[in-house]
Amino acid sequence: MTEAYIVDAIRTPIGKKNGSLAPVHPIDLGSHVIKAVVERTGIDPSDVDDVIFGCVDAIGGQAGNIARMSWLAAGLPQHVPGVTVDRQCGSSQQAIQFGAQAILSGTADLIVAGGVQNMSQIPISAAMIVGQQYGFSTPTAESTGWTERYGNEEVSQFRGAEMIADKWDISREDLEKWALQSHERAKAAIADGRFENEIVPVGEFTTDEGPRETSLEKMAGLNVLVDGGRLTAAVASQISDGASALLLASDEAVQKHGLKPRARIHHMSARGDDPIFMLSAPIPATQHALAKTGLTIDDIDLIEINEAFAPVVLAWIKEIGADPAKVNVNGGAIALGHPLGATGTKLMATLLNELERTGGRYGLLTICEGGGTANVTIIERL
Repeated sequence: MTEAYIVDAIRTPIGKKNGSLAPVHPIDLGSHVIKAVVERTGIDPSDVDDVIFGCVDAIGGQAGNIARMSWLAAGLPQHVPGVTVDRQCGSSQQAIQFGAQAILSGTADLIVAGGVQNMSQIPISAAMIVGQQYGFSTPTAESTGWTERYGNEEVSQFRGAEMIADKWDISREDLEKWALQSHERAKAAIADGRFENEIVPVGEFTTDEGPRETSLEKMAGLNVLVDGGRLTAAVASQISDGASALLLASDEAVQKHGLKPRARIHHMSARGDDPIFMLSAPIPATQHALAKTGLTIDDIDLIEINEAFAPVVLAWIKEIGADPAKVNVNGGAIALGHPLGATGTKLMATLLNELERTGGRYGLLTICEGGGTANVTIIERL
């Protein structure tokens, strides 16, 4: 049976808003991780079949198919193509899955998959802000089909996160306890050097900038995002800059190029849920993935679920019955940041390295996404 293997997975340190990576052109961020994964694996770049990158808000320096532009800016062969994927926050996770599907289909042998985002230069939802000059008030408001089905309800991640906290009865105190734990775990992981094998420095920038010195008392003093709500900025992911990449290979490529795979793709799928709740889809997506594989959540040794907002993770834990001690063990996006298009491969790099460090077998990655979808990728450490 054909397999799709992960040979290596790397990322930049994650820069906070207006931090160390803010001045770096998005193409140069992308080319940095592409060059690094080519050099670390020792592959001949002319043998790569495709470059698949995630990126959201593809305007300005992120426009024009940044996967292709980053490969070319890295000085690599012009005959290798590239394509950019937008599945919102799961864009580079989808890049992994598209690459693995190409390998499993027999139509490719070597794929560079990854993602890039400079949110300091191009703010979240910048594409919609630009769209307003062309007469669109929101992505959906002027669509007859959308309004016939969903009305004129607000469609936003903030509202979705509040709705999830309300539906699963998650208190503000519990949200803030999770957020504090995210910072404590992230700071412990940095101090212990757990990210060193996955990070490729950008110049003198070597360490994630996101983790803060905070406390439950500080969090309790923040204003809620909406009147009567439970969410504050402290329980949301951080605006960030960064890039990430990995190399996927077929059995044939492993043999031909003398590669040493670190993991294999055990399962990949995506599912949708209510787009007004927007961020709840990791629940049905995980249920589907477990049913397809015959695994239980107890068979999974480590879990990375993107901390877009704390209620997303806590509702998922409640519904799936996961052990919180296995979830985001090195902190999550609340502490480390969420560079939209780069987050999927960033989290995969962390998951892979932590499986190796702890000796676990199966790791599960899932990310909530705009539009009410979620991807699930399960890997098996080799």
